[in-house]
This record gives sequence, structure tokens and C-alpha cells, in this order.
Amino acid sequence: MKQHLNTLFVTTEGTYLAKDGMAVAVRMEKKTRLRIPLHNLDGIVCFGRVGVSPSLMAICGESGVTISMTDAHGRFRAAIIGYSPGNVLLRRTQYRVADDPSKSCEIARIMVAAKLANCRAVLLRAARDSRVESRRSTLTTAARRLVTNLEAARACDSLERLRGIEGEGASTYFEAFSAMVNVPEDAFQFTSRSRRPPLDPLNALLSFLYALLAHDARSACEAAGLDAAVGFLHRDRPGRPGLALDLMEEFRPFLADRLALSLINRRQISASGFTTSPTGAVNMNDATRKTLLKAYQVRKQKTMLHPFLQEKTSVGIMIHLQARLLARHLRGDVDAYPAFVWR
Repeated sequence: MKQHLNTLFVTTEGTYLAKDGMAVAVRMEKKTRLRIPLHNLDGIVCFGRVGVSPSLMAICGESGVTISMTDAHGRFRAAIIGYSPGNVLLRRTQYRVADDPSKSCEIARIMVAAKLANCRAVLLRAARDSRVESRRSTLTTAARRLVTNLEAARACDSLERLRGIEGEGASTYFEAFSAMVNVPEDAFQFTSRSRRPPLDPLNALLSFLYALLAHDARSACEAAGLDAAVGFLHRDRPGRPGLALDLMEEFRPFLADRLALSLINRRQISASGFTTSPTGAVNMNDATRKTLLKAYQVRKQKTMLHPFLQEKTSVGIMIHLQARLLARHLRGDVDAYPAFVWR
């Protein structure tokens, strides 16, 4: 599974990707600027106007390399995915569980509880590192309130109610988000979550990171033989990868939110790296986007101990392991889905 580490991000519009033997040739202005062996890639993400040759699409499909097409802001448009290696019996089981509200809720509440626990861990770690008493108080208060949501999620037996609990927990978490920002720039003060379009630089960062995480979660679901479109918490909607969105919930605070905060607090990203369009949408410039993509890849290479398997692995592999553990649960090999809880 160690080959599932690298994602090729293509951010320059006008780039053309072609097959060159068993490698991806990255061409700009009719010249090959880069050549990457396919066996080193887990996925390719194309931003904006990027062309892909039919022969490369075919070999990527055969090799299990997912190609995601997004707009220039990272919003998902389409994916090119090959034949799923999964067992048809596994997918049938997934569909039966997804159609059963009670069984769906059993899995969904574990995922929501893990997400809330990871949000709480992010708050407590920031409180521990903060030197400002008022911020520490804000963060520890929010963490205490999340315990109530966490206990409610664990006891919940209704998907509808569970979505409400998840929403309440998210509100508590994001209300305290600004207390984790340690730079004086007003542009990074968080007021509320805004999407489509993001209305401030911090929301633009989060939306972009969530798009990257969704790509990785979709690839992990497909590699494990699951249908990325059929979720348990996120119900069916045309074009929505419901299971990938389910799977990424437990990783949002740990992987995306903490990375955004680290880049801001270390001043690797500044407010000057963003522009506001006449419609109010906030976009990041190319330099900021490249900094973010590089940091995301570096974070995925970090090694940590898997809390359930008790084995050291990289963060990028962790998403694949969770998809495989979910598949094992659906097959009946594991009694309950062991969600990722950051410790």
C-alpha cells in the first residue's frame, strides 16, 4: 500500500497530460516539463483548464490512479475512475446497509463521534499551546461543550438527529476557531463557515483542503472496493461522493483544519496571497496554492501510530486503512467500524 502516497497536482492552466510508456508526461507549451512513473501515483488532481489524453485516462483507470477534474478554485467537477477491484458481494452489502436506517446510523454515529472527538483534540492542543489566558478559556470551554455533543452522538439512534448533533458540534467548534489563530491579521479572523464561494481567506483555505481530502477519500473507497457514492451519513445525491464525504469527516479536524492553522500561524501564508472578486468570492493566488499543496503532501508523509492497528504508518496511508477497515466491517470481519480518533 505504500504506493498510495503521492498525488500529482496540476495547477497551471493550459497544461496537457499524456501517456509516455508507463508514466505521466506533463507538457506545457508543447514541451515535456515533467515525467512521473504511474506506480508512484495514487491520484491526479487537475485544477482549471488542464487537458488529459484518452490513452492516459485508460492507463490510469487500469492502474487504479484516480483523475479528478476541478475548477480553478478546487471545486470538484468530475472524476475518471477505472474498474473497481472490489468484490460485488461487498458492494451489495454496502447498498443493503445504506438502505437500512438503523444499520446506517450504527456506522454514521461512530464517524460523527470520531469527528467530534478529533475537533475536541484540536481545541485542547491549541489551548495547551496558547500563551493567552482568554484564548485558553475560549478553547477549553468549547472543548467541554463538545463533550455533550460527543455523548449525544454515541447514544443517538436516528440519522436525522445525528445530523443535528453533528451540526451543533460544528457550530461550537467553529465559534472557537479564531482563538486558534495567533497572527494579528484581521483577514484570518473566523466569523462563520462560508462555501461556494468562500467569503474570506480562512474559508478559502479550508474549502480547498476539504476538496483535496475528498479526492483522497474517494480514491481510498474505490481502492478498497467500496462505492464512493453511497454513504451512510451523507445520503444519495447525483454527483455527490457520499461515502467519501463520510470517511473524510474523521480527518477534517486533524488533517485539514490543523494544516490551515499551522500555515497561518507560522506565517507561511499571508493575507496578501488572496484576492476578492467583485462578487465577494475570495480566491488564493498561485503562490499560495502551491504552498498549500506542498504542505498537504508533506503532511501526508508524516508517520504516526494507527490507533486501532497499533502500527506505524503515514497519514496518507491512514485514509486507505480506514476505508479497508470499513470494508472489513461490512464483510463481518470486524464487529464495529473502528473510526480514526486522534490521540
